Amino acid sequence: MSQAEPLLHNDRLRTVRAPAVHDSAIRHVSGQALYVDDIPEPPGTLHVAPGLAPVAAGRVTGLDLAAAAAAPGVVAVLTGDNVPSVREEGPFGAGDAVAFHGDVLFAVVARHRAAARRAVRLARLSTTPAMAIIDAEDALAADSTVAPKISVHRGDAAMEILRCDWRVTGQFRCGGQEHFALEPQSALAVPGEDRHITIHCATEEPGAVRRSVAAMLGVSEATITVETRRIGGGFGGKAGPATQWARLAALAAWQTGRPCKVRLERDEEFLTTGKRIDYRAEYNAGLAERGRIAAAEMTLVARMGQGLDGGGAAVERALLHADNAYFIPALRVSAQRMRTQTVPAAAFRGLGGPEGALVTERLMDHIARSLGLDPLDVRKENLYGPGRDTTHYGMQLDEVVLPTLVAELERTSDYRRRRIEVQRFNETSPILRKGLALVPAKYGVGAPDANRATALVELCHDGSLRLSLGGVEGGQGLSIKAAQIAAEEFGLPLDRLVIAPTSTAVAAGGASSGLDSNLSAVLTACKAIKDRLYDFAEEVLKVDRERIEFRDEEVLLGSRPMAFAAFIESAVAHQVSLTATGVHAVPEIEWDIDKGLGRPFHYFAYGAACAEVTIDIMTGERRIDRVDILQDAGRSVNPAVDRGQIEGGFLMGVGWLTSEELVWDSAGRLVTRDGATYAVPRAGDVPADFRVELFHSGGNRAETPYRSKDVGDAAVMLALSVFSAIGDAIGSIHKGGAMPRLNAPATPEAIMRAVRSLGDGA
Repeated sequence: MSQAEPLLHNDRLRTVRAPAVHDSAIRHVSGQALYVDDIPEPPGTLHVAPGLAPVAAGRVTGLDLAAAAAAPGVVAVLTGDNVPSVREEGPFGAGDAVAFHGDVLFAVVARHRAAARRAVRLARLSTTPAMAIIDAEDALAADSTVAPKISVHRGDAAMEILRCDWRVTGQFRCGGQEHFALEPQSALAVPGEDRHITIHCATEEPGAVRRSVAAMLGVSEATITVETRRIGGGFGGKAGPATQWARLAALAAWQTGRPCKVRLERDEEFLTTGKRIDYRAEYNAGLAERGRIAAAEMTLVARMGQGLDGGGAAVERALLHADNAYFIPALRVSAQRMRTQTVPAAAFRGLGGPEGALVTERLMDHIARSLGLDPLDVRKENLYGPGRDTTHYGMQLDEVVLPTLVAELERTSDYRRRRIEVQRFNETSPILRKGLALVPAKYGVGAPDANRATALVELCHDGSLRLSLGGVEGGQGLSIKAAQIAAEEFGLPLDRLVIAPTSTAVAAGGASSGLDSNLSAVLTACKAIKDRLYDFAEEVLKVDRERIEFRDEEVLLGSRPMAFAAFIESAVAHQVSLTATGVHAVPEIEWDIDKGLGRPFHYFAYGAACAEVTIDIMTGERRIDRVDILQDAGRSVNPAVDRGQIEGGFLMGVGWLTSEELVWDSAGRLVTRDGATYAVPRAGDVPADFRVELFHSGGNRAETPYRSKDVGDAAVMLALSVFSAIGDAIGSIHKGGAMPRLNAPATPEAIMRAVRSLGDGA
């Protein structure tokens, strides 16, 4: 029997589809939620502080740690020489070479955190600085790369562009983004018997942490346990970047034999952990009538820092999302991945999808301005639709809903009337200008390297249920949705379920925090237990399984109800196993980057957003007046959580595109390194009028639990509407068809530069 619900409405569902409160919501807002730094420290816990490189490039010519080692409270000083086995898996940089400003060179272990931090400053460090390559353009000139150029294409785009009478060409810059999670990078390593180590770590990938620490120490993975309850926001920053701090805590515990804890200060986190990749983007397109794109070429030059980390997959995904919601008959998208003396780029929410889509949305706005058309009409002309439903990498869309979804949002947002009102406002307002944009989005969910999951389900003797997931709750609602599905399967209320912390000792090897695979693993485990219970009922209670139903804390055995707890007690007495592990991997995914062809995603999530903004052309300040969002969530398991994910993802995208600017100076030092110099979205950035609706859908056509769709990453792309609306407002000051030279993020300074590039339109 398929795990997925048929594409039909099921009115008999009790828990699934209900807007249940996030399982940690009350603890989050009341301050009762336990993070790594809140875990009671075992007696004798030591604290670890990292020693960071003061230059961005060069070599360490001298490192005198004697004063640091002799400082009050210091127990040990660690360097790469203390790594027992694989140095490359250690927490320190490579040899005596400095890779970037903030590279970890050594660490101090002390009885108190303040003592460790003071001792770090006593180290005598001498370096021979070298010329640092900071910008992607400088890396391009120096041919400094981390990986070969990659491209994905369909048709001969260059030739087709030459055949077109209308062409548009442009370029812009797209900045990076700091993860800025609620909980900084943290880890607590506790040694146990036989040199076993338990690591409490703020990580999205407990399995990866276990493998890395075991390799570093030269021990078996079975001696390492990694446990994570929650991570205060993941978004990719608690994936690869979190592993380094778990290694550091584990190495300190291994060397001292005592519990050791690492918790970074916010400025340390800025300096040492990866960011969203920033790009220089170029596009060249040939047009047919009504602004329809006949062919296009796009090039991305990515600043990767010192390595790929999760950024390698992000660049690939940017190429795969460069079409966004549009069918482009001939399309070539290329990317160059440049090595710079900056922190290694990391995975980020949306994993390259929003960056790739931004290029195409910029192109759509450019076409509209060049031809004097409404940008929405240009977008609708190019949408995927019947007969135009195959991507540039050869994957056919699972369903063609974009024309219907966009038309519905156009109607519900009252786009046409508001477009007229915006034009009238701008005609009489010399200082304040309004902009309006309706932007669609198509996001690929699932990937070859992140589609595996495990889950352990245990029915207790009293009829309660315990869930242990391989995936980590990062705020995306994984735990509550898993609980809803398990509750639905056994007919239990949610208060009869307990969600355990993620632990490699229970659900080993879990590497993905994605919803679909983890929820499918839960379903697999639940069905395994139910099959045993069906067998028990048939053999012992003499009731055919077709006549058995789990519902409302009862088991209906034909026409006879039996309390669920009593049924389980009877099953236990007959030695029925009530524990099962579920493992799930999406089988349909196939992707060959060398050929640029395949099915790299399980399915697509579709959405659209209409944003109205006001800017002040004298100061560059902006305000988001209204946002209407319509998002395809399939048949949502939990509409309340999905709405929250959409709102949160959208605002994260707003921060990326409007305020979160990363600035390095010429020496390679990050200037924006704390909450005072780096502007994350705040309450004032929430649209004054914010409307979020879920698209009425028959359900996901791909086999996902209860035909739901993951929406968290897809929602980031909806913020592209705000960036386009800002461009629309700037463009209103000029009567011609010039394209505003607006870079992302559209900070007040960037807006003013774009305004000056157009003049006053007189």
